[in-house]
Amino acid sequence: MEGEIRMSEFKGVWVFSENHELALELLSKGRELADKMQTQLTALLLGSNVQNLAQTLVQHGADKVVVVDKPQLKQYQAEPYLTALTTLAKQHSPDIILFGSTRFGKELAARLATRLETACVPDCTKLSLDNQGNLMAERIVYGGNAAATIRFHMKPQIATIPARTFEKPVPIWDRTGQIEFAEMAFEELKTEIVEIKQLEASQVKIEEARMVICGGRGVEKKEDFKMLDELAQLLGGQVGNTRPLAEDRKWFSEWVGLSGHKIKPTLYIGCGVSGVIQHVAGIRDSQIIVAINKDAEAPLCEVADYVIVGNLYDVIPALIEALKKELKTSSS
Repeated sequence: MEGEIRMSEFKGVWVFSENHELALELLSKGRELADKMQTQLTALLLGSNVQNLAQTLVQHGADKVVVVDKPQLKQYQAEPYLTALTTLAKQHSPDIILFGSTRFGKELAARLATRLETACVPDCTKLSLDNQGNLMAERIVYGGNAAATIRFHMKPQIATIPARTFEKPVPIWDRTGQIEFAEMAFEELKTEIVEIKQLEASQVKIEEARMVICGGRGVEKKEDFKMLDELAQLLGGQVGNTRPLAEDRKWFSEWVGLSGHKIKPTLYIGCGVSGVIQHVAGIRDSQIIVAINKDAEAPLCEVADYVIVGNLYDVIPALIEALKKELKTSSS
């Protein structure tokens, strides 16, 4: 059929995320896939006044950066971003497109896959190539009880990747690459953003935290999170909470877990967290898991690297006191 794209005509690995740090992480796996496929790695840079970020993407591994710098892309709206991505994909026919698994990125990836009549696999934790060069994606399913491996049979192959899945590559400051500015027309927007109000809980990106102190049902009052905050400040970390405190007690609007924020910190400390399957699935990639619980049989204790059996109202103040003493000694 005239105008039809053959499978052999797809070429190149693309990465995109509106979160610049996540885009750099995607370049790590994108570089690996592109080298194995002996093809070019392209980073897409969309937005308004974003040209200054192009060289950073080259330094972190991109062979080419395609920049769409337009006033219509100043705010994150699906319509203009989807138009830009669809136009570029149809012009260049990439083999693989990796999106950052943000709320915005997942929406874009799914809608782009629909427009291109291909498949999209969300929240992939591992990516590889089979013997035929097709993308193999692994993702956690059944509430963290299993991992599904999915092979693509259509192109472009679209996948979304959560933050902290891959380590950001070491930059090569004198690395050179091609920077291309793409021109395109946008239709008049069908919707308008009238006002943006940022939720207090969303101001902190807990996915990027190196240390997370998480409170569960064992925390009796919302005010008691002050001691978790103090512990987090001493450790240079951030405080999170489980779904029951948000959904049942209505203390917070967000939570850590499979249906909320999936995290991958260096250190996770669960304080009074029972550790149901959905929560464990959201923290399973933490390097070190510590459980503080008076119930030694709590599910979180089974997956924890270290367990402190005791009442969190006794244990946490003791930890805070010990840390203060240690910090005072180190500074003197």
